[in-house]
Amino acid sequence: MAKLILTQEVTDLGAAGDVVEVKDGYARNYLLPRGYAMTWTKGGEKDVERLRAARAAREIATVEEAQQVAEKLQSAPVLVAVKTGESGRLFGTVGPAQVAEAVEAAGLGSIDKRTVEIPERIKAVGSYSASVKLHADVSATLDLQVVAEK
Repeated sequence: MAKLILTQEVTDLGAAGDVVEVKDGYARNYLLPRGYAMTWTKGGEKDVERLRAARAAREIATVEEAQQVAEKLQSAPVLVAVKTGESGRLFGTVGPAQVAEAVEAAGLGSIDKRTVEIPERIKAVGSYSASVKLHADVSATLDLQVVAEK
């Protein structure tokens, strides 16, 4: 087992600053090469505090605030304008960063792209859904309308 410090939120494992123990292969082949974690050391405890402080500054403070933001996000569909070919297929895919930008452009507030999870790859124009983890206990489901850019 490898002891690691997460540098980013990893679904079903933990958030930035958490110290976790995972199997060696998972650490060596997935978490470390992608920059999701760093090896745990005694000196790394200072990094843990820095990561936790940065996470606390980014996340929504209370459950009530998170629920208000969730209601606002779920109130209307979010339009994501992308470049498409003649048949309606996208050049690439829609990612979490584009969803976060579209939410901000729609005037629904600012969300962190790392909290957006898109369950299926978006490769064509149409209606999709994505989830946003606003707080440890609160998540919201976004209705995405992917349209061709004018």
